[in-house]
Amino acid sequence: MKAAVIESVGRAVVAEVPDPTPGPREVVVQVAACGLCGTDLHILQGEFAPKLPITPGHEFAGEVVGVGGAVTEVAVGDRVAVDPSLYCYECRYCRNGHNNLCERWAAIGVTTAGGAAQYAVAPVANCVKLPDHVRTQDAALIEPLSCAVRGYDVLRSRLGAHVLIYGSGTMGLMMLELAKRTGAASVDMVDVNPARLETARSLGVSAAAAGPDELDRPQGWDLVIDATGNAAAIQDGLDRVAKAGTFLQFGVADYATRVTIDPYRIYNQEITITGSMAVLHSYERAAELFAGGVLDPDLFISDRIPLDRYPEALEQFAAGVGRKIVVVP
Repeated sequence: MKAAVIESVGRAVVAEVPDPTPGPREVVVQVAACGLCGTDLHILQGEFAPKLPITPGHEFAGEVVGVGGAVTEVAVGDRVAVDPSLYCYECRYCRNGHNNLCERWAAIGVTTAGGAAQYAVAPVANCVKLPDHVRTQDAALIEPLSCAVRGYDVLRSRLGAHVLIYGSGTMGLMMLELAKRTGAASVDMVDVNPARLETARSLGVSAAAAGPDELDRPQGWDLVIDATGNAAAIQDGLDRVAKAGTFLQFGVADYATRVTIDPYRIYNQEITITGSMAVLHSYERAAELFAGGVLDPDLFISDRIPLDRYPEALEQFAAGVGRKIVVVP
């Protein structure tokens, strides 16, 4: 079969690889679409400790075309979205409910072959059936949405909060949609990309600007969310949190990124700084939200690029052109 392969740091190709074979509790999925994510760029840079070569792609959905001998939950022909999370269920963190912090954390498309291919293998427990009205090619959006749902789980936000989001890419826009549905009094967004800000405006953001100084909230925001991973944005965002407010590090920064905090201000103003890592008990809820129309796939997905052009798709994504890019085998 044909698959994208990150062969070495900085090099991605499309190549022929062996067809996958399911284990007893696994299924083979014929991939309909696979989304690109910042994680894929980190893998390309040699981060997240992947063993190269690897077939990336942790945001995917498709049709079941093969099942292991002990699989009864799904059948050939079922359409599914796949939670890429792979946990050991034995370590301290798995046992206390923080599986996303598993000491042996792994993921389809990060540490094992993923969905940037014609076919992919997944544990049946990771597969969520799609209702008839959900298009399979759109369901690649469920995984990033599940990360956003996890982010809001961490925030435990109160009704009437004023929210500031840095970055109007896919993840920032998903956080916007969730903020609107969790009782925010206002949701403002900043980005240096005018085209992406226009998308935010079309989704009903309260205000959008190139920087927070253009927004009228000198007292700061109750919730500040970084969805960029950019050091300058993170540093600025930490200074925009109102008293008793919360800063959420949601964007994935490079390993070397550093910012400065003001410990006295954190103490004196009771500011919370927290993070959100991937998916935790949120994939099924995201699938239900998606089926209920929380996102408009035609707005979120800007490009559907053939798998043969995977390296080109990665370059476009790295350049910040478009919104969610999916590759289609």
